[in-house]
Amino acid sequence: MSERPLPSLEDVRAAARRIAPHIHRTPVMRSRTLDAMANASLYFKCENLQRVGAFKMRGATNAIFSLSDAVARRGVATHSSGNHAQAVALAAKLRGVDAHVVMPEDAPEVKRAAAESYGARIVTCASNLRAREQTLAEVVEATGATPIHPYDDARVIAGQGTAALELLEQEPELDVLIAPVGGGGLLSGSALAASSQGGALRVIGAEPAAADDAFRSLESGQRQPSLDPVTLADGLRTALGELPFRILREHDVRIRLVDEPEIVGAMRLVWERMKLLIEPSAAVAVATALFDAEAGLAGMRVGVLLSGGNVELEALPFGSSLRA
Repeated sequence: MSERPLPSLEDVRAAARRIAPHIHRTPVMRSRTLDAMANASLYFKCENLQRVGAFKMRGATNAIFSLSDAVARRGVATHSSGNHAQAVALAAKLRGVDAHVVMPEDAPEVKRAAAESYGARIVTCASNLRAREQTLAEVVEATGATPIHPYDDARVIAGQGTAALELLEQEPELDVLIAPVGGGGLLSGSALAASSQGGALRVIGAEPAAADDAFRSLESGQRQPSLDPVTLADGLRTALGELPFRILREHDVRIRLVDEPEIVGAMRLVWERMKLLIEPSAAVAVATALFDAEAGLAGMRVGVLLSGGNVELEALPFGSSLRA
């Protein structure tokens, strides 16, 4: 079987035009305190302020608005632990079509409730990738809906890449771009967007050490399985997709690992010092910028993609003082 074609920089640019009427152009924020900690100039792209509270709105919107009217009328379906679920639900609502969302039984309640509020039909499954994929296949067969994969889809990847493309329009002199990596849609899309700089921009993926399959995959040259990861960064527990893996290899993207205390520390710093609500998955990229002395960021202008801000308040990891 021939390999699926990879999306291109032109696909990212086309996605930016397609989704512009439906998404927010998110701001870039700074912090002198965090700059001093990192010994670098940090530029935080606030996708936590995106519609549905995450960058996932970009990819879902591009995928759904790419469909022909005849195909779209049959509805769309996906599996997701949360942010992609919300994004597909809202993008489908904007397109005026049905959305069917398979969610694992341990998905954060705040994300499940949000997807339902946009009109999606939620189907619950066991908390593993095999169960997600099997249940999604059953939903697609029963409904005729078009599957919108959360990260291993060229249309989704192109849409996610618009966050980095937009950041580069806002801050064109960056030296480094850091994005978190789970399934790889955001990171691979960012690598495509960064290619607009002619190789001058270094792209780094930030991954929890407890969910390091992307790191192991790129080190070995072959996709490695996700080994039942246990990390606060629930959005990064998914295995690296085939298309993202190929893009990351083609663009020589490197992965840096961060541990759980660093994720919590970065999340708390952004909440306290920047007054920005970010989720653990977004804090992984911040942790790389702040705590990874071997990443080679000293003196650099560093873009950090804050991927989302959907936090289940009852499950906050750093003390009761922040609970109502």
